[in-house]
Amino acid sequence: MRRASTDDGGRSRVIGSDAVIEVNFDGIIGPTHNYAGLSIGNLASANNAGNISAPRLAALQGVAKMRRAMALGLHQGLFLPHIRPNVEWLRTLGFVGADAEVLASAWASDRALVANAMSASAMWTANAGTVSPGSDTADGLCHISVANLSTMPHRASEAEQTERQLRLAFADPRFFRVHPAVPAAFGDEGAANFMRLASPSGHSAVEMFVYGEGNAGGFPSRQRRAASEAVARRHGLDPACTLMVRQSDAAIAAGAFHNDVVAVANGHVLFAHEHAFADALALRSALRTLLPDALVIEVPADRVSLDTAIRTYLFNSQLVTLPDGGMALILPAEARDHNAVWTWLGELVVSGGPIQQLEVVDVRESMRNGGGPACLRLRVQVGPEALAAIDPRFLVDEAICDRIEAVIAREWPVAIAPDDLGDPQLWERCAAARAALTAALGFAADEI
Repeated sequence: MRRASTDDGGRSRVIGSDAVIEVNFDGIIGPTHNYAGLSIGNLASANNAGNISAPRLAALQGVAKMRRAMALGLHQGLFLPHIRPNVEWLRTLGFVGADAEVLASAWASDRALVANAMSASAMWTANAGTVSPGSDTADGLCHISVANLSTMPHRASEAEQTERQLRLAFADPRFFRVHPAVPAAFGDEGAANFMRLASPSGHSAVEMFVYGEGNAGGFPSRQRRAASEAVARRHGLDPACTLMVRQSDAAIAAGAFHNDVVAVANGHVLFAHEHAFADALALRSALRTLLPDALVIEVPADRVSLDTAIRTYLFNSQLVTLPDGGMALILPAEARDHNAVWTWLGELVVSGGPIQQLEVVDVRESMRNGGGPACLRLRVQVGPEALAAIDPRFLVDEAICDRIEAVIAREWPVAIAPDDLGDPQLWERCAAARAALTAALGFAADEI
């Protein structure tokens, strides 16, 4: 089994004669972005339920974040908004007729059903699936397992369209293997509950799957251990280098519906809140054994409370390696705006540790629906040949960003109020907006 290796200029690490490149695939925020408050346990989503959303601004903020990542020297990709309204999903619930008739009938029957069918939550591509680089897998392929997202109705319908995009983007069997979602009985929320640590020396790596148990504070645990174990087996991971880590009940009860709300990892660094895990001491002990040079940076609760960490999305930041080898934390503006959080981060940077740079991005409009910078991206690590094998329509440069922004500025709704979800003109406009984007990026109408 091949192993991850040392950083080479921040963007690549060497494994034998191969370089490993990390690409962050961001979800473009769809034209139906609205505040329906569908996500139980997601406090930001619940607190903003019923407000007027700004889909155009949210999407433009997302593209600006991608531009900032590229300016830092990082590789960037994209995933497309899903087809919305999801009329086919409503048909599975017994509604019949033409698309507009199905939507009108559902709206008259139960407005929540239409809200689910209009959800733009596929923008959170950290939930698209779990990715193991070929350096960790038995067959040397990059394995990607689609997440079933079965806990929440508005997300459970995403797996089919997500799988279609993943199979298109990563179609080359010489480098990639895409797995369908595990059975829905075993809740799986993808990379939002997954972390990977790699030794700077290049001799070892550890994949960590974080799961919850039962209900904490009345909120469901979305990641089942059985699902994580199934993904690890599918990917051909070495059990000796794979950890199953339980999320703390306190974190779930406080609104950390995914692990990436209270912890993030990159390279050899684990950045986490003091109360992120049920048994932090056991995790540290396991890491000392498996990855002796791993560094755990723990934010103490007496400096930043769990509630504050979740409200500011401190840990839902992108911890990335820069071209000069140092690490940067790409943070939401909310973290900068909170005095206790920003003070602690300032002390962290001047301490001389691996996190040397703070980059603030404004993704406020999407954060109000419950996800920060890290939720918007799926990390995929590949070699140069595999990178060249990715469908180029899913890769981003400045010219592509220009093209995306032009479509968003022309086609995306400026605002959506709760009652607008039942407006046939909005249904037509959002469908046309997505079609304009896919065409601008070179996708055929029946392809994606």
